[in-house]
Amino acid sequence: MKRILFGTALVLALSGCSGDAAEVSDAPHESPGRTMTHLTVENLDILPEVEVIDGVTYMDGILIVNEDYELPQDYNPGLLQEVIDAYTEMTSAGADEGLQFVMVSGFRTYQEQEQLYNDYVAREGQEEADQYSALPGHSEHQSGLAFDIGSTVSASTIDVSFEDTPEYEWMKDAAHEYGFIIRYQEGKEDITGINFEPWHLRYVGVEAATEMYDEGLVLEEYLRIR
Repeated sequence: MKRILFGTALVLALSGCSGDAAEVSDAPHESPGRTMTHLTVENLDILPEVEVIDGVTYMDGILIVNEDYELPQDYNPGLLQEVIDAYTEMTSAGADEGLQFVMVSGFRTYQEQEQLYNDYVAREGQEEADQYSALPGHSEHQSGLAFDIGSTVSASTIDVSFEDTPEYEWMKDAAHEYGFIIRYQEGKEDITGINFEPWHLRYVGVEAATEMYDEGLVLEEYLRIR
């Protein structure tokens, strides 16, 4: 296990001096042959605490996988039980509102993501495929913490987008109560590197999910890495 700690704030005072030591005064001043520059870094964001455990990167205790951080080829946890439990609780609450959810795509191995990505590239070209499909090792589906969700209608009817269903309308404001975030938000494509995916949920825990929901942040912003 490697543990990396980033510093917090910096206050720098740089001075270039020639000749004898000068008296220090409260007022800034310059004299021939002497310049003094005070550099102050204010409101510097505190960077996350980073741990790398068996090739998997965690920031502030949250697993991170995106275009910059990858998972090992043999990382194969399956869909984690805490995710299954939270999904069951959320969809049960939705059912009480007359909504019907279905899990469309859950855990994928490295090899399954590799095959899927290559199929997209063969069909659409790499530039287009990169807008909606992650490289193998860079997919959240391999983390065991993410899945694609739909309504029974959107999952079975190709011309109905999940975004336009009552299920999504309810879920987008309720998912955080169960520890989920909509990972790839609309308008944040330049940050996440992935097009808007209203169906892609990622489990981060109730506290983090609620903070991100309240502040309108995606994971990279929350972890202060973009």
